[in-house]
Amino acid sequence: MADLLTSLLAKREWLMTDGATGTNLFGMGLSQGYPPEFWNVEQADKIRQHYRAFVEAGSDIVLTNTFGGTANRLKLHKAQDRVYEINQGAAQLLGEEIRRSGRVVVNAGSVGPLGELFRPLGELTREQGVAAFAEQIRGLKDGGVDVVWIETMFAEDELRAAVEAAAMHKMPAVVTMSFDTSGRTMMGQTPGDFLKIARSLTPPLVGYGGNCGTGASDLLAGLLSVKDQLTAADAFVVKANCGLPELIDGKVCYTGTPELMAEYAIMARNLGARIIGGCCGTTATHIRAMRTAMENTSKSAGPTLEDITARIGPLTGSTRSLVEGGGPVRRQRKQRQVASS
Repeated sequence: MADLLTSLLAKREWLMTDGATGTNLFGMGLSQGYPPEFWNVEQADKIRQHYRAFVEAGSDIVLTNTFGGTANRLKLHKAQDRVYEINQGAAQLLGEEIRRSGRVVVNAGSVGPLGELFRPLGELTREQGVAAFAEQIRGLKDGGVDVVWIETMFAEDELRAAVEAAAMHKMPAVVTMSFDTSGRTMMGQTPGDFLKIARSLTPPLVGYGGNCGTGASDLLAGLLSVKDQLTAADAFVVKANCGLPELIDGKVCYTGTPELMAEYAIMARNLGARIIGGCCGTTATHIRAMRTAMENTSKSAGPTLEDITARIGPLTGSTRSLVEGGGPVRRQRKQRQVASS
């Protein structure tokens, strides 16, 4: 029997994920530096409220509050022995809210980076990485998740370790990498490189794409760079940050309006993305606007890079080079400045 996410993708042109976890929990009173995963036990009602907001806003996929739920991350708070409890609890809370809603929503177990580098750059072995991910995924699976959602990855070796751990528990998986202002991960992979990596994994992933990193314009430019390589078999994921962060009255705020995020969602769908949502700064209000906009527009030709920058905002770095062939972007900019001065 196919897993729930695969079944929904077979029936639907696109699916809507949720938005941010951390930034929304900060808005609910989470203190900077305090592990949000602890709230799965200590503030269960607030975690339920967080999940419920996205379910009610129209998300087809909601992620558990377990991004930092491995022993490697929890040991920073002397909670490495609470991995199972924290992950199982998060998944159970989300499952209860989904059932209460009466909607068909995918319970996606969020798995983030370990926070340590693999050998030879660091001390972590592949076996240790796989074991850490497997421990977290065991709790998520027993809590009732439908899919393991491996997100914000920046290194191929860590990505492969997480996928191996999901396969050990016979769980379907989605993977997203995080691309910076150069259009590459911290380890240098482009969206095109990642597409090749994702397609090579066994068992096959349910979906793959990009999240976080930069603003919506840059992530859309990355998607545009691989648009012609996508096939019907690719369930490409985009979860862009809600604009760019700004410090206002001592608080980090994101500039993206619901209208801007709705425009981004339509563009992502038109460029071939099948699973669309938001990352840092994205609230349930943004998700509701995105879903409404997509339900009321038909798919059309994908935007050009000029369309993206004109309607969503300027690129924050050299992502343009992904689309224009990888030329010396900084030097070209300087030459244009000299020519216009």
